[in-house]
Amino acid sequence: MKVKPVQEIEQALAAVAQEVGVEIYAVEFRQGRNPSLTVYLDTPREGGIDLDTCEKFHNAADPVLDELDPTYGQPYTLNVSSPGLDRPFRKPSDFERNMNKKVEVKLYAPRKGEKFFEAVLRGYDPVGGNVTLEKGEEVFKLNLTQIVKISQAIDFD
Repeated sequence: MKVKPVQEIEQALAAVAQEVGVEIYAVEFRQGRNPSLTVYLDTPREGGIDLDTCEKFHNAADPVLDELDPTYGQPYTLNVSSPGLDRPFRKPSDFERNMNKKVEVKLYAPRKGEKFFEAVLRGYDPVGGNVTLEKGEEVFKLNLTQIVKISQAIDFD
């Protein structure tokens, strides 16, 4: 199935996101027997994305997507969701929102014998592509190219 570029779809939905008061975290299109377009929403507000917000965005996005016609007339399902608590950081706002908080880090190659650890995010340099982390008494920098995934640490206490 021919599909318009995800960037074009995200750009078309940007005004809808602003109107609803959310940010678009990611847009994915999955081909197959049941093609689907999934829009993941985020918000800097406490409490995150709830079902009412997803529904409001879905209803506002429908006419925009009908006009854009991302699948050139072919049927697809529109899903609107939160990316979840364990989502990887992608944008500068993800890093800034989690500054001085505990994060989970998964590396491509072991550092001091560990490929997975928790630390506190102390800094983010988007120009240099580095994060500053604090683990115990040690403060160190890692380049984002060394990191498979960095996400918010989830405590179940």
